[in-house]
Amino acid sequence: KNMEHGLPSTTKPSLVKKRNNAQDVSKSWWRIKSFLALICTALLIFWYKTTHIQFEDTDLEESDYPIDMAKESEPVDQKLKGLPRGIIEPRTDLELKPLWSSSSLRSKGVEMTNRNLLAIPVGIKQKSNVDAIVKKFLPANFTVVLFHYDGNMDQWLDLEWSSKAIHIVAQDQTKWWFAKRFLHPDVVSIYDYIFIWDEDLGVENFSPERYLEIVKSEGLEISQPALDSNSSGIHHKITVRSSSEIFHRRVYISKGNRKCSNASVDPPCTGFVEGMAPVFSRAAWFCTWNLIQNDLVHGWGMDMKLGYCAQGDRTKNVGIVDSEYIFHQGIQTLGESGHSEKKRHGHNSRTSIRRQSTWELQTFEERWNKAVEQDKNWIKSNNRRLRHKRTQETATPHQHEHTSSIRKMINTHSNCFQSIDVDNIVFKKTIMT
Repeated sequence: KNMEHGLPSTTKPSLVKKRNNAQDVSKSWWRIKSFLALICTALLIFWYKTTHIQFEDTDLEESDYPIDMAKESEPVDQKLKGLPRGIIEPRTDLELKPLWSSSSLRSKGVEMTNRNLLAIPVGIKQKSNVDAIVKKFLPANFTVVLFHYDGNMDQWLDLEWSSKAIHIVAQDQTKWWFAKRFLHPDVVSIYDYIFIWDEDLGVENFSPERYLEIVKSEGLEISQPALDSNSSGIHHKITVRSSSEIFHRRVYISKGNRKCSNASVDPPCTGFVEGMAPVFSRAAWFCTWNLIQNDLVHGWGMDMKLGYCAQGDRTKNVGIVDSEYIFHQGIQTLGESGHSEKKRHGHNSRTSIRRQSTWELQTFEERWNKAVEQDKNWIKSNNRRLRHKRTQETATPHQHEHTSSIRKMINTHSNCFQSIDVDNIVFKKTIMT
């Protein structure tokens, strides 16, 4: 009976204690949530203040830089955000710097102007011929880069100019392999013209200074010296020297499967240079470097597309210089080094190289066609240029006179005709007198 009367007295305090514990837990959780909310609010305020201060600091920094410098630095690469903009140096060059002076080895005490670059893939068998080429170019303020494809560099050190040249060695590699990897546009940006020549060229009738005078005066973005008519390995008539011209931009062929006339707009009738001795302006090389396929090292097929890098009309900006011409010896030495993989295994290296080159030509053409098909904007732009050129070529003298009259009217009333492009006018039946 005492136990029966005692049961309620033991159960009731237990229930009260549980309720109190639940209330205490609830109050504690509420305090924690309030504390967390306060912390989050404080963090948000801190983040806002910090971001606002950084934004103001950025505005102040931008106001301290000239407008042109700000344009060059925008947008800033995420990987460079750890550096102050004024210290970023995005370009380099191939000028040798001596340990004991801040000036160039080649131009100590002389201000460097009209800088140009000559790059040649070389093998020891052509040492005497390369020596003659370099001796023509060094006095004309050229930086010289030799790509040693046979691994043999030491035997060049006895030449008087050897220490003034850049020597790069890679076994059994081609001119375009070297150019893609070591002549990046940011590396050669200080040079006005880039000569990428073969090693088997005779330069007895060539002057780099006179050549560049012609190229600059005629606005040739891509060019090459004409080939002596007795040269070996002449593949396209347009590259053959004309003894009566200073330079030419097109060739005329009336016989055979391919005919070339004034109406021709495609290579090799016009807008064409061959891969043995091309010369590029800085802008044209920037485009050409991007055209070179990293894995297609022989460059076959690329010469037919170089005109697209002529920074405009390839029929005007690409040319062959006749007055300064070279002799192509047609000597094939690539793949004949003592360490050649094919030679070690008893294969005919020239046959293997030609087979590889043919495959690369097919691959390059497939990639080009696919790229053209996928890039609709490029197609429209290219078609517009072709229509514009054909209109100019087929326009009669009366139509040219009519265009000139319209241009004069627009210039007189320029405020009213700011958006008219007279050169894109297509003369149809509605524009007649």
